[in-house]
Amino acid sequence: MGTLSLRDFKEVKIPAPWGHIAGRWYGNRQERPILAIHGWLDNLGTFDRLISLLPDYIGVLCIDLPGHGRSSHIQPGMHYAVLDYVSIIPRVMKNYGWSKVSLMGHSLGGIMSFLYTSLAPDTVDMVISLDIVVPGTPVPKRLIGILAHNLEKHLVEEDRQGNLHEPPSYTLSQLTEVLAKGSSNSVTPELAKHLLHRQVLKSRLYPDRYYFSRDGRVKFYNLTNMDPGLIEEMSKRIQRKPYLIIKGSDSRFVGVHTEKPIAILRQNNPHFEFYEVKGGTHHVHLHAAEECARYIVPFIRHHRPPALTSWSLTGKELQLSTNEKRREQERVLERSQNQLSKL
Repeated sequence: MGTLSLRDFKEVKIPAPWGHIAGRWYGNRQERPILAIHGWLDNLGTFDRLISLLPDYIGVLCIDLPGHGRSSHIQPGMHYAVLDYVSIIPRVMKNYGWSKVSLMGHSLGGIMSFLYTSLAPDTVDMVISLDIVVPGTPVPKRLIGILAHNLEKHLVEEDRQGNLHEPPSYTLSQLTEVLAKGSSNSVTPELAKHLLHRQVLKSRLYPDRYYFSRDGRVKFYNLTNMDPGLIEEMSKRIQRKPYLIIKGSDSRFVGVHTEKPIAILRQNNPHFEFYEVKGGTHHVHLHAAEECARYIVPFIRHHRPPALTSWSLTGKELQLSTNEKRREQERVLERSQNQLSKL
């Protein structure tokens, strides 16, 4: 068995009342894949470097969340919200007829995975959480400031879209710097290409410039601020679920505020795993994909082992399989003819 190829994928569009959810289904499309969900303001390109390191017997369906990448934007006048994003998971499951789901999420995608797993634990068979555990809980004064800022800016962005004004545009070189700065250099300019290829459009006003095509309202989405007690109760509902957390050592998203939920997830759970990647930023899976894969691949193989019918066969292997099948058919036919000749 080998690893997935970035060239072996199918573009998908999952219907939704507001349009569609775009995605790429890598590898095996005969069996239920891992559902991979990116972080806030990113898109499915965030998994580019990791995909090619994962085992090829299991597929990976990477999606763009609404308002991101090539997915539809929600209707005018509406707000994006974390809890609304959680409903994307069962929507994808319903579309494909899955009774179970395997989740891999980064940042917002990891929060969604935690929330959904706690609400519907019987439908989840494993979770891979990349540099996140649970929603953050800002102190009240800071939270009030965030809410006030988002309220004002959301209306400004709504007016801009209503007047059909094009967003600010940049050269491609400038875009890489803007993206790196916006991520606090968690995504370096050298790695920015993995995210830019699904979230920029050519400016209609300036021929040599491009702009971010994601929905500007996403930047001012409604946060999910949960009481620590509620988070603890939700963590308890996950119980003995296979749960892998990978933290970037230089990231603040997994820290003191996550110690209690992690302790609960770890308690009496032989399927819980936690690793820290030295020098890792919040996008640890992008810039340190190889080290992340060292932990993710064994986890997948253990909790989603290959079925004999699911091994991917390509090239010479496929030819051998086809030849063997033909030879077996010939043997069956020969035995049948011999039996008839004895009658």
